[in-house]
Amino acid sequence: MSFLRNRAGIIIVGAIGFAIVAFLVSDAVQMGGSFMNAGQTEVGKVDGEAIDIVEFNDLVEQSSNNFKQQMGQSNLDPQMTAYIIENAWNQSVSKILLKKEIARLGLQVGKNEMNDMVTGKNPDPQIIQNFGDPQTGKVNRTQLNAFLENVKTQPSDSPVSLQWSAFLLNLRDNKIAQKYGNLIKNSIYVTALEAKEDYGQRNKLANFNYVNLDYASIPDNQAKPTDQDYTEYYNENKFRFNNPIETRNFEYIVFDANPSKADSAEVIAAVQKVAADFRASKNDSLFININAETKLPISYVRKGQLDPAIDSLVSRASAGSFIGPVFSNGVYKMAKVLDVKVGPDSVKASHILINPASEGGIDKAKAKADSIRSLIAGGASFSELAAKFGTDASKDTGGDLGTFGRGAMVPAFEEAVFNGNTGDLKVITTQFGVHVIKINAQIGSSRVAKVALLDKSLSTSSKTQQDAYKKATAFLAAAKDDKLFDEEAKKLGYSKVIADNIVATQASIQGLNSAREIVRWAFDADKGDVSNQVFEMENKFAVAKLIDVLEKGTLPLEQVKKRIEPLVIRRVKARMLSEKMNKALAGSKSIEQVAQKIGKPVTPVQNIVFANPVIPGLSQENKVVGTIFGSQPGKLSKSIEGEYGVYAFVVNGFTNPAPLTNVFKQKVQVAQGIQQRAAGEAFKVLRDKSEIKDNRVKFF
Repeated sequence: MSFLRNRAGIIIVGAIGFAIVAFLVSDAVQMGGSFMNAGQTEVGKVDGEAIDIVEFNDLVEQSSNNFKQQMGQSNLDPQMTAYIIENAWNQSVSKILLKKEIARLGLQVGKNEMNDMVTGKNPDPQIIQNFGDPQTGKVNRTQLNAFLENVKTQPSDSPVSLQWSAFLLNLRDNKIAQKYGNLIKNSIYVTALEAKEDYGQRNKLANFNYVNLDYASIPDNQAKPTDQDYTEYYNENKFRFNNPIETRNFEYIVFDANPSKADSAEVIAAVQKVAADFRASKNDSLFININAETKLPISYVRKGQLDPAIDSLVSRASAGSFIGPVFSNGVYKMAKVLDVKVGPDSVKASHILINPASEGGIDKAKAKADSIRSLIAGGASFSELAAKFGTDASKDTGGDLGTFGRGAMVPAFEEAVFNGNTGDLKVITTQFGVHVIKINAQIGSSRVAKVALLDKSLSTSSKTQQDAYKKATAFLAAAKDDKLFDEEAKKLGYSKVIADNIVATQASIQGLNSAREIVRWAFDADKGDVSNQVFEMENKFAVAKLIDVLEKGTLPLEQVKKRIEPLVIRRVKARMLSEKMNKALAGSKSIEQVAQKIGKPVTPVQNIVFANPVIPGLSQENKVVGTIFGSQPGKLSKSIEGEYGVYAFVVNGFTNPAPLTNVFKQKVQVAQGIQQRAAGEAFKVLRDKSEIKDNRVKFF
């Protein structure tokens, strides 16, 4: 289970006061509008309410720091940075939308309700978590009252008072969000007729025979659509061409600065020196920290965990062996085998994670963890204590982490569970907090090696970089407009790459991982403009030309013509094949006669249900299966244009399910499915009905 390494995402989402937001914003909120007219301090607007750049930057910085701390990294790559900015935007937009909707509905948390959540008979789970007594699992009233008295003596602008006020606001917002969620949930009602219909769609079986003519049987060059074909398809499907936000299309030429032979020779010499020093090193951890690029911790590994180029060598090596350098995927790798032993393949463990931040420091967190460990050692239920005091998702399963192999957890955690014994109770500290760990079982055994790994990438020299840059600048100087851009590229044999439907916040495009500057240029350029600079991205340089601006709203036919071309060609093929199928159907009394005329076999299908419209051996065919369930048995169908071909069929019969005896249970099941989507759908409506302006491209 790798959740310990991946908790950063949960921490980011949890930063917002509304507890429901984590559920509602699972789909990325991509809103649009003109971004060039906003104020210099507004990263965006939601129904006229500004998102201030300073506050937004604070949220981004907080999220970035959390990620760096949890992932053990000092820097974030462009993709991770873009994810954090997108997440911060979603949170900001969601918070405003929900605040407005909650105000419109009049949802509130009264003073008495707040008092009950803090000091009353029904304390909020966060109060229990922060002021709970591990021995009873209930609020320690003495501790809570002492804290509240201390807050009263503090100035209103003191850190303690400000933190407590923020905590209370978070409790209130969570409660309001809970009320909003319950309001939506309780608005769901399923009738008995709907329940019976759903039951029938999932359990009524259809048996039929069909023949089909596959669209792939006609080459594309034999299906030539006319302008009328394009117009008809566009008009019938105009709803599909709504552009929710403005996007841009541009093309670009990449000038690679890949390592030359001279670069390779220079790197090899440096790697050989590092290898010699590594072999002689007496402090491997320090040496790796100074010289390695990925700085992997020294740990035990089993066969199959390392890069294949070095894995088999390590798995056969004895303690004290030195392996490498070995070149793999652009990186030189070497390893020191420090120890070899037999250890478990996997471990089944549980833990209770204590958060030092909410306990008042690491020492208090350790003290609480030691207290919990003593209770468990004395016979208390681990799962019950995990549910009461755990601060991560595992508390919902009694702290159970399941079964996991080596490499799934952070090094300190892995060291504790793989080097202990079944039944051990341990208290350890990691970057996530303080853990109370119970080793439930150790499974299997195999040879493992304690390995110190060091890597060095094959890098590009400054001369190679300069040569590639000179080519890019020379091309830019010659390609002064869109016509010259195409002419020069063709004359010099440069390949153009097309970036389609690029959004203003996009961090990477095909072949370029750090593409923010080129994307920002594209959203400040006019159609036909050639970039006024060479864009530098790692070992690549690029020159670009903007070829289209796709405005927010319904796109015109000219801008979607290339996109819909395969679908229009398919429609022409469907028309051609339908004529052939209709001729075969004319005068035929059976599906076998139709099959004989078109030279195709009859395919029988058994036990298809309406709710899963997949024809075995083909794919999903909604229109065909839907028509089958609306047909009479024994009657030869008309031709049906499906997703992958033209069909004709005859229904052999239907098998009705057993009568529905428990309508109430079926209603509950249907309602639960709707409720899982309801909150997200409600939020989508709020989003779609709001005017949202996104100015992030001006700042990031």
